[in-house]
Amino acid sequence: MQDLKKITGIAILFIVVLRLSIGWQLLYEGMWKIETLSSTRPWTAAGYLNNAKGPFRDQFRGMTGDPNDLNWLDADKVKAKWTAWEQRFLNHYPNLTDEQKSRLHQMIHGNKYFAAKLSALPPEVTIDGSLGSVVSYDSERKLLLIDGEKHITPREKQRLQSMVPVKKGADGKLTGGTELDREFYDAVDKAYARSSRLSYIEKMQASLRGNPELAGEIDVEQKGTIDGKRIGKIEQYQIALDRYEQKLAKADQDYKVDHLNKIWSEIQQMKGELVNPIRAMEDEMESEARELLTAEQLAAGPVPPENTQIHRVNMITIASLTVLGILLLIGLGTRVAAIAAAGMLLSFYLVMPPWPGVPEAPGPEHSFIVNKNLIEVIALLAIAALPTGSWFGIDGLFYRFFQKRKKTANKAS
Repeated sequence: MQDLKKITGIAILFIVVLRLSIGWQLLYEGMWKIETLSSTRPWTAAGYLNNAKGPFRDQFRGMTGDPNDLNWLDADKVKAKWTAWEQRFLNHYPNLTDEQKSRLHQMIHGNKYFAAKLSALPPEVTIDGSLGSVVSYDSERKLLLIDGEKHITPREKQRLQSMVPVKKGADGKLTGGTELDREFYDAVDKAYARSSRLSYIEKMQASLRGNPELAGEIDVEQKGTIDGKRIGKIEQYQIALDRYEQKLAKADQDYKVDHLNKIWSEIQQMKGELVNPIRAMEDEMESEARELLTAEQLAAGPVPPENTQIHRVNMITIASLTVLGILLLIGLGTRVAAIAAAGMLLSFYLVMPPWPGVPEAPGPEHSFIVNKNLIEVIALLAIAALPTGSWFGIDGLFYRFFQKRKKTANKAS
């Protein structure tokens, strides 16, 4: 259109309202996401990107750094993650007392040893062999010690207590033996009770490595045969993922895609059963750590997140939504802001494009080629093609200011 004066007032009004509406939607989305950053469950784009479909699936899923949450099932990586979180916690709250630091470390990593007071070892007690690698007696400090990494089993506890002629009655009273024997029996009870409390890293490792149902197990007697290894759920999940990817690459008909959608739902259920307990453990660990803090320390806010790839994607998304929303609302750099917002929404569209042959996105919305995101992209491009900021916005103030100066200069010449 060569002559913008031909646009009616009502058309100008609705185009400006459209710009303001989209700007408000983007700004509100950004503000809501900012609000969640101070909560225990900050917003993340990971779930949306992990479920990407279509020709750009791998690129968008790769933006999360761990699209299938396999890092949550690797005990070494989870340990490194929690250790890094502990360091960020210490850096964020630099005024922690030595007692708070010690309790935090014990809670996450466990103790070097578990101790109980014991004035001396009874003469009949001999701690050697396999027990000697776990239990020891410190004669200088007069402590019975249990290795913090190894702990002791109920059977080892019974073996220690059977070395002295002491019995515990139903009422908890100790009878038999000398006073030193009874002191030793009681010290074993106390040290065992303390060693039975696992740290978060130990509980996580016990789940991912020590649970045969998850980690699998090897039958030594049948090693090398088809029955020698029992596959755990973690390996089953990895195998299912590999098979899905192979079938997805070959899916060229609707019925194959529908079948793969069902398989994907089952895989997501498997992932949830494996990953959610470890995530819950992490949430519990962070919550328990916060309970160590005083009200004054809590005022410093939550521990900053790890600077991962998905964190950077989250921050860029939040900043883009907020800044572009403000620019569209106030009408500043309107055309540039509209084009940038269109590009951002186009990327949202391409994560799950409603194209033929592409699995349908989850949710109640049903679209074909055109969906809400694409409509907003087209609307923003239309806004960029018109001087809406000049009609209503700061762009208009700049435009009138420079026009006035231009007319003054022309008159002067």
